[in-house]
Amino acid sequence: MAVHELFPYLCVSDTAKAIDFYREVFGATELFRLDEPGGRIGHAELDFGGTTLMLCDEYPEHGIVRPDSAAGTSVSLHIHVDNADEVIERGLAAGSTLLRPATDAFYGERSGVIRDPFGHRWNIGHSIEEVTPEEMQRRYDKIGDPC
Repeated sequence: MAVHELFPYLCVSDTAKAIDFYREVFGATELFRLDEPGGRIGHAELDFGGTTLMLCDEYPEHGIVRPDSAAGTSVSLHIHVDNADEVIERGLAAGSTLLRPATDAFYGERSGVIRDPFGHRWNIGHSIEEVTPEEMQRRYDKIGDPC
């Protein structure tokens, strides 16, 4: 068996607003959307610099629901950008919640974390140095709990 691609597929409470948010904050480009006569968006695809993110509105009748912001989420999306601090600020200005401010991390990246207005957690970072896996492990061992 060969895997050809893996697409994150997010359920949100308002796909049209989410598309606008991801355009504004991350510079995503809408590829297409499938609208239902009742107003729900059944499927949309966004391009994030060559990576596709899929979105849909909630379909509780099929068990497809957005994350519960109060409960958190077990999934994080990690995105590399040119300047993490700027993107985090754009996200906050567009309604995100700051979960962790940008800091220089042991793994060679400056990164921070936001929760977007739709309940999804984004780890936003940019590279500050090349770190080998061995050096990363050494640094990890020194700091203990990195979270």
